[in-house]
Amino acid sequence: MTKTKMLRPRALALACATLLAASAAHAGGEVEVLHWWTSGGEAKAAAQLKLMMQKKGDTWKDFAVAGGGGDAAMTVLKSRVVSGNPPTAAQIKGPSIQEWAQEGVLTNLDDVAGPEHWDSLLPSVVSNIMKYQGHYVAVPVNVHRVNWLWANPEAFKKAGATVPTTWDQFFVAADKLKKAGIIPLAHGGQPWQDFTVFEDVVLGVGGADFYQKAMVKLDQGALTSPTMEKVLTTYKRVHSYIDKNAPGRDWNLATAMLIKGEAGMQLMGDWAKGEWVAAGKVPGKDVVCVAAPGSAKDFTFNVDSFAMFKIKNPANEQAQRDLASSIMSPEFQELFNLYKGSIPVRLGMNMDKFDACAKQSSRDFVADSKSGTLVPSIAHGMAVPAAVSGAIQDAVSQFWNTDSMSVKTAMANIAAAAKAN
Repeated sequence: MTKTKMLRPRALALACATLLAASAAHAGGEVEVLHWWTSGGEAKAAAQLKLMMQKKGDTWKDFAVAGGGGDAAMTVLKSRVVSGNPPTAAQIKGPSIQEWAQEGVLTNLDDVAGPEHWDSLLPSVVSNIMKYQGHYVAVPVNVHRVNWLWANPEAFKKAGATVPTTWDQFFVAADKLKKAGIIPLAHGGQPWQDFTVFEDVVLGVGGADFYQKAMVKLDQGALTSPTMEKVLTTYKRVHSYIDKNAPGRDWNLATAMLIKGEAGMQLMGDWAKGEWVAAGKVPGKDVVCVAAPGSAKDFTFNVDSFAMFKIKNPANEQAQRDLASSIMSPEFQELFNLYKGSIPVRLGMNMDKFDACAKQSSRDFVADSKSGTLVPSIAHGMAVPAAVSGAIQDAVSQFWNTDSMSVKTAMANIAAAAKAN
C-alpha cells in the first residue's frame, strides 16, 4: 500500500468528523414560546413563525395560553420564572418588559439587534420600550393603531351625514344618524373599551403633547387642567350616543352592529378590520377608516412583542437568537400583519399586499415617528405600569357609567388614580 493510499482512511475519518461537527452545529435548539395567539389569523401567523424556525433547524415548542388579554398567560409565566424554568420567549409588552428586566431574568439581545440594525429599523419610541438600560431584551412583532374611527358608508348615506374628522363634526353626524333611526356609536360597555374611547378623546381634544403629559408622564397639572375638563365634558357627551344595551357587550359584537348597518360609527383599534374581512367586506371600501376625531396627525400605538428570558442550554440560546431574528425579518413582518390586521413595526416595508386602511396606517406611522406624534396607548398597556393604568381605567369607567358624577369629581378621581403604585 502506498503512502497516499494509507492516508485515505485518515482523511476519510477527518472528513467524517468535520461533517458530523458541522451537522451538530446546525442541529439547532428548541424554543418554547409562551403566547396567547390561539384563534383566527393569530394562530395562522404563529404556525408560520414555527415553520420559519424549523427551516433554520430549530424546534418550536408551543406554549399557548388562551385568553385575549394575556392575564392567564402572565399568571403561568410568573410560576415558571419563580421555579427557575422560564420559557425561551414570552409575549409581553409595554412597561411590563421593564418590570421583568428589573428582576434580572431577561437576556441581552444586542448581538442580534446590532448586526441587524434594529435601531434604524424601528422608531425610537418603540425601540426604547424594547430596551432595558440601553440594551435590547425584547423584539417587537407589529403595530396596532388604536385611534381609528370606523364608519359604515351606507348608514351615513341614509342619514345624509358626513364622516367626521373633528369632535364638533362627530356630534353633528351622530345627531343625523340618531334622527335616521341608526345607533350613532357602536360600543361595548367594558372598562377597557370605555378607556379606549377616553384616550381617543384625550388625544383629539388635547393633542399629542397634552396626551404625553397627561397619559404617559401622569403630570398632575395636566390631569387637573382646563384641557382635561374639556376632555371629560366631551367624553361624557359621546356617551349619550351609545345604545342602552351597550353594557357588557364584547367589542366584536359592537363591530357586528356596524357591519349590519345598525350603528354608524365605532371607535376601536385596527383589529376591528378582522371582523369586516371575515364578513366578506373590504376595509377602505365597505367600511370607512379615518383617524379618531381631532387626531389625524397623531397615532396611538399598541405593539405586541416577545421578551427573551435567560436560559442555560447553548443550543437553545442560539435558537432564541434565531427566533428574534425571524420576528424582525421582512418575511414574517409582512405575513403576520396581513393575518392580524395590524401593520409591520419594521420601517421601510413594502405595503403592496395590504388593504387601504393598513396602507394609511403605515404612512401615518412613519410620518408620526418623525414628527414626535407617535404616542403609546394607555388603554392597551403601552404607556404606564399596569397598576396605574388599571386604577385610571376604573376611574374613567366609573365616570362613563355614572350619570350623576360631575366632571370635577371625575377629574379629581383620575388625578388620584394616577398616583397608584
